Parts: sequence; structure tokens; C-alpha cells
Amino acid sequence: MQTMNAGYQSLSLLFRLNSDRLLYVATIVGALLCATALASALG
Repeated sequence: MQTMNAGYQSLSLLFRLNSDRLLYVATIVGALLCATALASALG
């Protein structure tokens, strides 16, 4: 039972770390898209 619990905790931590990375990448992509739209609108 302790092994299952430890495995679940490690999977939970891994998912939490990956979700933070996905949010970081999505923010950068969104900023690049906004910059592209602004640049095409201005010029």
C-alpha cells in the first residue's frame, strides 16, 4: 500500500511540474501571437 501511495505522489508531482511548463509555453506562444497581430496591424 505504501508503494502505491508513493507512486501516486510521484505521478502527481510529475503532472504538476508538467502543467506548469505547459502554462509557461502557452503564455510565450500567446505573447508571440499578440505581437505578430500587432505588427501586422501597424504595418
